[in-house]
Amino acid sequence: MWGILIALISGALMSIQGVFNTEVTKQTSIWVSSGWVQLTAFLTCLIMWLFTGRQEVGGLWQVQPWYMLAGGVLGALITYTVIKSVGSLGPAHSALLIVVSQIIVAYGIEVFGLFGVEKTGWEWKKALGALIAIIGIVMFKK
Repeated sequence: MWGILIALISGALMSIQGVFNTEVTKQTSIWVSSGWVQLTAFLTCLIMWLFTGRQEVGGLWQVQPWYMLAGGVLGALITYTVIKSVGSLGPAHSALLIVVSQIIVAYGIEVFGLFGVEKTGWEWKKALGALIAIIGIVMFKK
């Protein structure tokens, strides 16, 4: 139950953040806005780290495989692409497309066991669920 609640909160925060970032971009620029997002995220993480245990930062250099450290780069690209999609499609339509993309890519990661995730078997009902979501987007657009 806790995981479901956290996931719902995450989705809500992503939608709100997308709107906020798009509005900041309209008044500044895409990279100023994205940079602000990443800077404030870093400061928030630093403050939370100070209050929640101060685990060893040097452990980052022990992370294997090394490409797992690319999360910050992906975060910047996510911020950029969300701002662009919300700006051109609006919050609801972009959120629908983003979520369907997340479902399809996440399922592919599971099915093929990519990035160290435990491999699962192909299930037609999950593929059908993704297809229904895509049909929902088409219906929402019309």
